[in-house]
Amino acid sequence: MRLEPVANPTWTRSLGLPALALFATVVVASLLAMVAGAQPFSVLGLIVKGAFGSKFALLETLNRATPLIFTGLAVAVAFRAKLWNIGAEAQLYMGAVVTVVLGTGALAWPSFALLPTIAVAAMLAGAVVLLVPTFLKTRFGVDEVVTTLLLNFVVLLWVSMLLEGPLKDPMGLGWPKSARLIGEARLPRIAEGLRLHWGFGLALISALVVWVIQRRSTLGYEMRAVGLNPAAARFAGIPVNAVLIKTALLSGGLAALAGFSEVAGLKGNLTLDISPGFGYTGIIVAMLALLNPLGVVVAALFVAGIFVGADSMSRAAGVPTYLADIMLALALLAMVLAIMLTKFRVRRD
Repeated sequence: MRLEPVANPTWTRSLGLPALALFATVVVASLLAMVAGAQPFSVLGLIVKGAFGSKFALLETLNRATPLIFTGLAVAVAFRAKLWNIGAEAQLYMGAVVTVVLGTGALAWPSFALLPTIAVAAMLAGAVVLLVPTFLKTRFGVDEVVTTLLLNFVVLLWVSMLLEGPLKDPMGLGWPKSARLIGEARLPRIAEGLRLHWGFGLALISALVVWVIQRRSTLGYEMRAVGLNPAAARFAGIPVNAVLIKTALLSGGLAALAGFSEVAGLKGNLTLDISPGFGYTGIIVAMLALLNPLGVVVAALFVAGIFVGADSMSRAAGVPTYLADIMLALALLAMVLAIMLTKFRVRRD
């Protein structure tokens, strides 16, 4: 057996195989639910109801989707240029740290000036974190998968040190957490009395901006060219290393906005567990979206719905919430296989 490239995949092949992958994920998850002692279709119904069945559930899903949109966009941008950014978690925490440093009283500015300043500073910090592995890749050929992955642990340990030292809240009764942000540094709620904040709106705007960059700008064209064939792009006069640097700046900045939105919009302060793996889950979101920025929004809502709905389902049906993790893992594996079969067909010799 061998894989034969498909020159021009039809739209039915490009869309049908990913849809089939998601359907296969649902079928396998239903079987696992049945093995766990629950009715498979009732479990899926409980997940949907727990994620979208009420106003509270819908808002919680949107809140959970907000950082996933940012990290998904960060991964999609980097992967499009074949810059394998596995360090969105580190960039997220760096953005959160900068948000706390500037938002706890360091700048006594009104909200209309303070919030954009914090957001830009957070993006710059996240960009620097990814800039280091990118420089090592372009200058010395160091594998960025290793460096970005290891930076996650380095940054997390550094944040732990800060929360036990300079950033520790003196009024926090000894808990490792930062002081709360001042009111001017908090993202306002979309509607009074709701937990949903304008970080979600910023995420949607970011997705649209990234789509425009990728589809309508010179940088987007260069990123696609470098991702498809770096050698050919270099031969055509595209500065490959410069494109990778620009890609790193954009990708790291987007991931840092996830930390900014979680601290300024939802939590109000920084703790070591502010991210339950948003950076890693962003890889799943980007792959499910086929690296499409607008598709990232849909994929993030899908993933967030599974997580939020699984909590409700677990309480109602007595099924472990780990079923959600299995569903996401199956969805990622199935989508990777679908992408491969979109570009290649299996031939028997």
